[in-house]
Amino acid sequence: MLKKPMVWTLGSLAIVVVLVCGGPVVRGQSGPSNGEWPTYGGDLGNTRYSPLDQIHRDNFSSLVPMWRFKTDNLGPQREFNFQSTPLMVNGRLFSTGGTRRAVFAVAAATGELLWVHSENEGARGQAAPRQLSGRGLAYWTDGKQERILYVTPGYQLVALDARNGQPVREFGRGGIVDLKQDFDQVVDPITAAVGLHATPLVARNVVIVGAAFETGANPKSKKNIKGYVRGFDVRTGKRLWLFRTIPSRGDFGHDTWEDESAVYTGNTGVWAQMSADEALGLAYLPVEMPTHDYYGGDRPGHNLFSESIVAVELATGRRRWHYQLVHHGIWDMDIPCAPILADITVNGRTVKALAQPTKQAFLYVLNRETGEPIWPIEERPVPKGDTPGEWYAPTQPIPIRPPAYDGTGLAVDDLIDFTPQLRAEAVKLVSRYRIGPVFTPPSVSRAEGPIATLTMGAQAAASNWPGGSYDPETHTVFVASQTAIATLGLVPPPPGASDVPYFQGTVLSGARRTGGSGSGAASAAPPAEPAPEGGGGGGLNIQGLPLVKPPYSRLTAIDLDKGEFRWQVPFGATPETIRNHPALKGLNLPPLGRPGNNSGTLVTRTLVVAGEKNYGPTPSGQRGAMLRAFDKVTGTEVGAVFMPAPQSGSPMTYMVNGKQFLVVAISGGAYSGELVAYGLP
Repeated sequence: MLKKPMVWTLGSLAIVVVLVCGGPVVRGQSGPSNGEWPTYGGDLGNTRYSPLDQIHRDNFSSLVPMWRFKTDNLGPQREFNFQSTPLMVNGRLFSTGGTRRAVFAVAAATGELLWVHSENEGARGQAAPRQLSGRGLAYWTDGKQERILYVTPGYQLVALDARNGQPVREFGRGGIVDLKQDFDQVVDPITAAVGLHATPLVARNVVIVGAAFETGANPKSKKNIKGYVRGFDVRTGKRLWLFRTIPSRGDFGHDTWEDESAVYTGNTGVWAQMSADEALGLAYLPVEMPTHDYYGGDRPGHNLFSESIVAVELATGRRRWHYQLVHHGIWDMDIPCAPILADITVNGRTVKALAQPTKQAFLYVLNRETGEPIWPIEERPVPKGDTPGEWYAPTQPIPIRPPAYDGTGLAVDDLIDFTPQLRAEAVKLVSRYRIGPVFTPPSVSRAEGPIATLTMGAQAAASNWPGGSYDPETHTVFVASQTAIATLGLVPPPPGASDVPYFQGTVLSGARRTGGSGSGAASAAPPAEPAPEGGGGGGLNIQGLPLVKPPYSRLTAIDLDKGEFRWQVPFGATPETIRNHPALKGLNLPPLGRPGNNSGTLVTRTLVVAGEKNYGPTPSGQRGAMLRAFDKVTGTEVGAVFMPAPQSGSPMTYMVNGKQFLVVAISGGAYSGELVAYGLP
């Protein structure tokens, strides 16, 4: 039951809090209140915004580590892909960490350990498709009780008392809900390859949980578990509802799966973060692809609700509306991140909007009440492929405004052009491949050509799970993106490996497994560091230089009121291997950006903050990476601080005891997971 709203003012920003069912709820597009950070995205609208401004353009470069927390002892092995965004509530910072996905609480002012909880899931955890510490957790309170909720690697929903880390015994069975049960399908409790990296979403006393699977480039079968989404009672753990992301017979959308392919096709889960508008009573589900990222002949049709944003009622899970971003996907264009909820002004009228960053570098802007586009999205004819047995959608929805914020498709004009010789080499190289506009299909790989389809904004995601951020003061979305090329080739699987006719690969490399779904699967072992020439595709480069023009990463500010860019700047320092390349000697090069920098961003009263994802160069020459701050109005870089390893989570900020902290998870190469809390000396 809604009660009278209460309003506090922080500077010029009014923060409206509505009491729902006895608990305080921050509206989805205002950022967190009281200097806290209570949800993964700062608020339920995933704005990643805070009105704090003690740290600003004139002092950002003076930041120093206030405390550090290493996660090495939170599991049987060290973790090297630490992706968490911590929460901060009432002076305590909460996070997951370590190879067993432990949950820990530390004092937000000092980093002192307060408590740790860990589940040893044995064989179930070892068989999980989503290993390691995941991306964090959720917090809930009714003003009396406080709970932390997270999903284990073995796909169990755990509720803990936020005060001491003890399981909440009245939730599920002893504090645990087994997510492999009550799933409307039979799955093996130990070996079923379903899990989750993302955090649960808690809104109106409902805990919403998605599903993630093994990467989808080379599926073992055209059949798989279906990625249904469920809502649970936050107090008891009782299942309240289930939403079928692949409709059953008689359900809306079932007819978009031809030849009864909805019966056996799986995946179509929600592995990304979700968002919610409690005032509207809606949750927004960014749904991924069906089984097989690059071949859809076994699932003809548009395949609802794959690659769709689906608005469902928080109380019932009933679909209110949906918008499909990709029909019959064969490009690995999973919706990778949380929808951003924003109240914007269009032609003098306030509109409740939803802005969705994507792998394909389009920002889809919809009315979050109705699902209708706010800025034009046109169904346009797209190229048809020639893969035997494939089913091709004749058109795809392409946003007209705002324009793509990074590269899409591939044309000759996109190729490297520092010198005529380099351009000629690039043209010769791509002549053996298929290129074309966005939605050019994958190619069956042939030695005589095409070897594969080369394209930007697909498997080589412009944006990935970190997503973007939103400034409610200026109605601006900020998104970091990379300019990179995907190699989309199809080859027969090894004999007996699968019942699908094609795997992702090329005749030059053989059938090779890739990071197909982009959902962040990782091993505990230290990963190889990304090649500095990351703008290539499948190892393609020109004399060690990226195949495409710079900038190789960008930071873009998009005005949602007008559907146009405010500014766009290269993001990150130019790698030394490019800046000092002999083929570029004597050229006066502008900043080119760092390949691979589609990092998570944070926006404050004055700044946009984002860290580099790859090592070096740093001003001091130390091995590490930089955390950078940009003026949010102009895009001018106004400060940077050293990190001993790249940003691997997304930054957050909070105020405690009158001091603002900025915390980021770092890891990579041989540097294991660590939280670093920066503050002013």
